[in-house]
Amino acid sequence: MAIGIGDSLPDFNLEDQNGEMRSSAAVRGRWLVLFFYPKDDTPGCTAEACSFRDNAESFDQLNAEIWGISGDDGVSHRRFATRHNLNFPLLSDLNNTLRRSMGVPKALGLLPGRVTYVVDGEGVIRHVFSNLLDGPAHVREAQRVINEMQG
Repeated sequence: MAIGIGDSLPDFNLEDQNGEMRSSAAVRGRWLVLFFYPKDDTPGCTAEACSFRDNAESFDQLNAEIWGISGDDGVSHRRFATRHNLNFPLLSDLNNTLRRSMGVPKALGLLPGRVTYVVDGEGVIRHVFSNLLDGPAHVREAQRVINEMQG
């Protein structure tokens, strides 16, 4: 069953591209933009990640963390982050355990989906956005929702 608006973000601990453990509980008090993407270094995922990178300062001003998650390992994430100067954590969900527990759908029944969750400082999901083909739209949606909810 998919986790949706009004649900609590499940507790999780995942390793990022630098070997640091990231915990959902550690960001309480701040907004969290959690974006699930299919694969490092693919065109759509690169466009999405670079759009988050280019807008990182505006998210910081909104008191929001950005975390990307895919099934890729730390080596792949490090290469992806370095190649594109990504300035936020990329978490390795190696067996897609978190992806499955949150109910992130597969695209066309096979590809890992592209879904962004906007989570408030209390750990409650305030918005879910799914769009496989337009990665940068995830950034615009997350900014819009946080701005509206803080406004």
